Amino acid sequence: MVTKQFGGSPEDVDLRRADSLAREIFSDIANKWAFLIIEAIGERTLRFSELRDEVEGISHKMLTQNLRMLERNGLVEREVHPTVPPRVEYTLTEPGRALRATVDGMCGWTQRYLGHIEAARRHFDD
Repeated sequence: MVTKQFGGSPEDVDLRRADSLAREIFSDIANKWAFLIIEAIGERTLRFSELRDEVEGISHKMLTQNLRMLERNGLVEREVHPTVPPRVEYTLTEPGRALRATVDGMCGWTQRYLGHIEAARRHFDD
């Protein structure tokens, strides 16, 4: 995977530019699984199996991929405890907790407007 490097230029943070680092980061974190994982971890520390139980419908593979991506982007911290079998725990970092405020807002927006969206879909589909 080729990753852009932050050069400190305005182009790096411009989501409108196809070659911006910000767009790459936005693409990573703006998916349903990342949002649900961030929401599930919240202020807690969770083990992999606990996360899998919290995020209903996520496969082992998707949870692994998204946790790695979140860790790579500095949003989740992974701690491995040297036990048999190894115990692995995940916690949000400070930037991850800051992003969680946005995720909480999206969840609240969804709950508030779900009825409106369902009605609009029915109207559109008719």
